[in-house]
Amino acid sequence: MDFASAAALVLAAIACWTDLRTRRIPNVLTFGAAAAGLVFHAFFSGSGPLIALAGWLTGVLIFAPLFLLRGMGAGDLKLLGALGAWLGPLMAFRIGLWSAIAGGVLAVVVALAHRHGGRALRNIWLLLTHWRVSGLKPLDALTLDKGTGPRLAYAVPLMVGLMVALWTR
Repeated sequence: MDFASAAALVLAAIACWTDLRTRRIPNVLTFGAAAAGLVFHAFFSGSGPLIALAGWLTGVLIFAPLFLLRGMGAGDLKLLGALGAWLGPLMAFRIGLWSAIAGGVLAVVVALAHRHGGRALRNIWLLLTHWRVSGLKPLDALTLDKGTGPRLAYAVPLMVGLMVALWTR
């Protein structure tokens, strides 16, 4: 395993711990890790800082729609950006894809564990109807800040997505 992959795994593990404990991923962790990835690639990697910058931007842009619709927190978006800064744009895309799959599976498990399955399906239908009628914009009753259902610590699916992306690389 190369240094950048090990650094990304350590970053994701710390993010999981803080997200599970506090439901937040601190800026000092995400911005600090992104800056460290940029410095690493500028001085110690053959790929250079542009790959790190492209990885950060790719990671941020992948989750930007979910964040703008207020269905995902900013810490999750910044964490994927930081992982992209360490691993590059292709890996950021792959991590985003695998974490979306892991997040979907985890959401079903959490909904069923909290006996929230029927309500979750009704909320999905409500959200799709809202988008059809009003356009693609947040539905206040179902956003992170106003929703009443169980919340996911999304750093966990991001960690799973990272591990699968590294394993299948």
